[in-house]
Amino acid sequence: MNQIKLGIIGGGADSLIGILHRVAAKMWDRYDISGGVFHPDFELNQQHASQFGVDRSRVYPDFDTFVKEESKKPDDQKIQVVSVLTPNVLHYPMAKALLENGFHVICEKPLTTSYKDAVELESLQKKSGTVFAVTYTYTGYPIIRHMKHLLSEGYLGNIQKVDMQYYQGWINSVIHDAEKCQGIWRLNPEVAGISSCIGDIGTHAFHMLEYLTNMEVSHLLADLNNLYDYNTLDVDGTILLRFEGKAKGIIRASQIATGEENNLSLAIYGDQGAFKWEQENPNFLYHLQDDQPQKVIKPGHAYCSDFANDGSKLPAGHPEGIFDAMGNIYKGVAKAIRGEESFDGEYPTLYQGKRGVLFVEKVVESHRDGNRWKSLKNS
Repeated sequence: MNQIKLGIIGGGADSLIGILHRVAAKMWDRYDISGGVFHPDFELNQQHASQFGVDRSRVYPDFDTFVKEESKKPDDQKIQVVSVLTPNVLHYPMAKALLENGFHVICEKPLTTSYKDAVELESLQKKSGTVFAVTYTYTGYPIIRHMKHLLSEGYLGNIQKVDMQYYQGWINSVIHDAEKCQGIWRLNPEVAGISSCIGDIGTHAFHMLEYLTNMEVSHLLADLNNLYDYNTLDVDGTILLRFEGKAKGIIRASQIATGEENNLSLAIYGDQGAFKWEQENPNFLYHLQDDQPQKVIKPGHAYCSDFANDGSKLPAGHPEGIFDAMGNIYKGVAKAIRGEESFDGEYPTLYQGKRGVLFVEKVVESHRDGNRWKSLKNS
């Protein structure tokens, strides 16, 4: 079977997210990285192409030229799917142009910087009939997929409480210096949008919550912190959540949790038991019950669901990490492009990306309006 021709926008040689996507794309032998625009400086763009083993003739000076030239090619030669790895403010115009020209899209989160733009992209995608994924990476872990399966089977009974935490500390090293803050694009509203912390990592926690529980948040109340007057975007936040019925939840996110690395963790409590999981130890799912000892569930075993084992490349006891998680999302997109049979939830959809943007907007709105409850009903 021929590999899917993949183009990449952004994610040059010095980009962590670029490395993650390129490795993930190669992981299941489904894609050929055929071209793109890796860097706005054309000379560096060409250097990156050589480093990645990409034909320089398929590396373009800018995004508009990429779309124009690739759209001219015959179907059996043109790039089929494009990964958008640029800063947040560029996601919408690039994804819009790609959809209008018939490309499948893999887009970094957040999908857009406004809910209005996300709704427009959803409309365009429905008209084009293309595949669109938003890379909430952590849903690609096999054990997360097994947890989703167990929750769908009612393993914990009725869900009563959800506690999501995403703590990082990297902005603590710059936030106390106004001049250093100017050099961080995630703190620049013209590039990042209306939020730093919630838009960057809080949205991961929100998506994970709805992905696992299959429950949509109905209302939220948020309290944010930008720490200094010279910093206009949030670097810390706490959000209370309500679902239909009596279940409640909380999301705590921070980029100033001193000493923390990438501490995404969750606890889901039902009336029959609970699950706990930490991204920094992703191969261990803890199952708690009132009348039983704590159990540890690990990937790669016969007791895991077909969905989980479909994403496990290694036998039990061999750790799999974030590259594997992203690789599973790319694999799911490839299945969708080819019309292959797949599992529900193999990749985060544009709809879920739209929900993430709505979440960010309502969090900022709740805080701005004096910590008031806001509805998360889709328009």
